[in-house]
Amino acid sequence: MVEFYRFLDTYEALIYILLAIGGLFSFRWLLRSWRDWRIAVFSLEREFSSRRLARSVAISTLIIILFCFVFSVTSFVIPGLPSDFFLATPTIDFISTPTGTLSPEMQTQFANVPEGTVAPNTSGCVPNQLSITFPQPGDEISGAIEITGTVNIPNFGFFKYEVAPAGSETWATIAAGREIVNEGRLGSWNTAALTPGDYQLRLVVVDNQGIELPACIVPVRIASQ
Repeated sequence: MVEFYRFLDTYEALIYILLAIGGLFSFRWLLRSWRDWRIAVFSLEREFSSRRLARSVAISTLIIILFCFVFSVTSFVIPGLPSDFFLATPTIDFISTPTGTLSPEMQTQFANVPEGTVAPNTSGCVPNQLSITFPQPGDEISGAIEITGTVNIPNFGFFKYEVAPAGSETWATIAAGREIVNEGRLGSWNTAALTPGDYQLRLVVVDNQGIELPACIVPVRIASQ
């Protein structure tokens, strides 16, 4: 069912075009069959006309039903699905319990990224809507910590928080959530496996239409254990 909904959402316009073309031919056939049936005089001719008319009516009815079905699903069912339904976010699993620990692959990738300068971008941080209250910009952290903040926007979908070395755009998703949070716990982050140094932590919110808002980014320093 998931793949079916995705197919309809992706090819909605093409499906409408094909149904319109099919409807044009079927209704034309229906009109011609109806005219032939009306002017038929002999019983055998009238019987053949009736059969063609019945087939044309059946095909035209089927096309109308398909059009109504596609319109109902794309207009009422799909918009009501969860916001992450069509998003390609393989790193986010809302069912499992996040550990707040990066995968070994991402740790290796981080190790190969040269250290840059701390370049905070707090333009996406909006008080009472999208913000990180801990850690604060420039905080020195170590071990397992609890990230707190706020994610509360109109048409909220889900949020995720990610980390990257300072000055890098190699972001790794730590964990995610689907609940609105007001000055509370966003999740945990175990920094023990990362090499000490400067990093940037960002909070990303996606609305229920799949649109990603500007991220709230804070620079932090991971201290040695």
